[in-house]
Amino acid sequence: MGIHRYNMGLVGNCSYIAYIDTHAYVKWMCLPRFDSSFLFGSLLDEKRGGEFSIVPQGEFTSRQYYIDSTNVLCTEFECAQGKFRVIDCAPRFFQFERFFKPLMLIRKLELIEGNPVIKVKCAPVGDYGNMIPEVVTGSNHIRFLNFDMQTRLTTDLSLSYIREEQDFVLDQNRYLVFTYGEPLEAPLKATAEDFINKTVRHWQTWIKSTYVPDMYQDSVIRSALVLKLHQYEDTGGIIASGTTSLPEHHGSARTWDYRYCWFRDSYYTLKAFNEMGHFDELESYFEYIQNILMRDGDRMQPLYTITGQKDIEEIHLPLQGYLGNQPVRVGNKAYEQIQNDVYGQVLVGLLPLFTDKRLSFSKKRLYKPLVTRLLHWIEVTLDEPDAGLWEFRNVKQIHTYTLLFHWAGCHAALKIGTLMKDNELVQRASRLLKMSVERIEKCYDPAAGVYRQALGSEHLDASTLKLITMNYLDPASPKAQQHLKALEGLLRTDQGLFYRYVHQDDFGKPEATFLVCAFWYVDALACVGRVDDAIKTLNGILPYANHLGIFSEDVGLDGSQWGNYPQTYSHVGLINAVFRISKKLDLPSFKF
Repeated sequence: MGIHRYNMGLVGNCSYIAYIDTHAYVKWMCLPRFDSSFLFGSLLDEKRGGEFSIVPQGEFTSRQYYIDSTNVLCTEFECAQGKFRVIDCAPRFFQFERFFKPLMLIRKLELIEGNPVIKVKCAPVGDYGNMIPEVVTGSNHIRFLNFDMQTRLTTDLSLSYIREEQDFVLDQNRYLVFTYGEPLEAPLKATAEDFINKTVRHWQTWIKSTYVPDMYQDSVIRSALVLKLHQYEDTGGIIASGTTSLPEHHGSARTWDYRYCWFRDSYYTLKAFNEMGHFDELESYFEYIQNILMRDGDRMQPLYTITGQKDIEEIHLPLQGYLGNQPVRVGNKAYEQIQNDVYGQVLVGLLPLFTDKRLSFSKKRLYKPLVTRLLHWIEVTLDEPDAGLWEFRNVKQIHTYTLLFHWAGCHAALKIGTLMKDNELVQRASRLLKMSVERIEKCYDPAAGVYRQALGSEHLDASTLKLITMNYLDPASPKAQQHLKALEGLLRTDQGLFYRYVHQDDFGKPEATFLVCAFWYVDALACVGRVDDAIKTLNGILPYANHLGIFSEDVGLDGSQWGNYPQTYSHVGLINAVFRISKKLDLPSFKF
């Protein structure tokens, strides 16, 4: 197969995400929510996935790029008859004291030169390909019936050309506006241009307010823009990825639905936003967490839907699958698992709301029930085996990573209790903190000089790099140095990539590396003072992005991208690694 890359960009507006490939096909677009059925899903089934395409006649070349510092995507074509580009925009801007973020995809066909001949096809489907809509033509639009909401394509192109899939000459700029729900009834051209221009300004203004180190700015900016698209603004929930069932490796059967909100992934995403000076995302996420905690009195699941619902039943769909990879899953059975790191990660993730003086957080008074409940579950689960962050389906252990977040969560609670002058909370957090340390140390193997994956385990695990980057281990200590060397020796590849682990799991031995682990490794190298090694390793990792600088979940030893795409974990890992290196170097801005 050669080196595999995801040749797609994405546009979105914090209500939905659309994936568009280098030939301007909309390969994946779920509406009205991230976790809804696709309307365009040829990514997983070319026959049943519907189609929204803009194709030049004959042979052509194309290139794809973003308008600088935005999530507005351009796909430029050159063919025998001329040149044109497709500008794809999911409108997002501030008006009437709120963000305007409709379920609307604007596709502008912009003539550059000549008279290219093209063909447009728009054929959405419903219920994961099981529903083919009835099509009705209006005055300047095509209606697709039988969806839950009104679905339209409004355009100044000939409706007959689109319905009959007929070639036509592009002799001026044209517009296609696909809507789900409220249709576009304002003047087409003026509205489309206005929405595109306002959306460009919105994203560029957002990036201007983003703190970015002087190094690796292109990568950090693109990562920030990618991350922003994965928060569902209506509730504050943050999804791990916008796709499902893209395999961790070709033929692996490791095909998961990542369109849900993991507390773990959200913690890392919020940490990256905080580093970049963005706090609105954290305040919105608090509302999401608060609603879950106040509604559900029991222990927390590892993941919920974007609206905080608990049931995420996993089913298999009768679709071809990406490059034939089966099964195609909707839902994720991991919601049933016990993953006890969640309590500490929620505490640490929300900590800035209570401690950062830049935030005038009006709900600080609500700290007591929230922190008390999370500490309760840390105490209850200290000695409880769990599935761990890698979500083993048939193994339960007391994972070092879980214990580390018990430790971190207790530190966060201790800090909140101290600031709130809550002696009872301080004493409880201090006691649990000590108990967490005792248990982490039981995972240490003094003969090998390394912390094992879990209590009583012989395996090594990349997640224990966090012992260094979270300062459980003094990065300058021989213990930290030795631990890092032990992990390097077993889990690092010749390419500078990093396996999560190398032992057999529920599906055999992992074939691909997990990209965020490589960024954790860079972070750890910088922590222990090996900054030159960190920079060299990071420079080696960056080419594993695609043509737009977007990273997948997994990377094969040949450099192929695999797993769900883009993966928030991966982009968070890059951002945090760059910030760590920048802080360690502490160079004046004029040096490079």
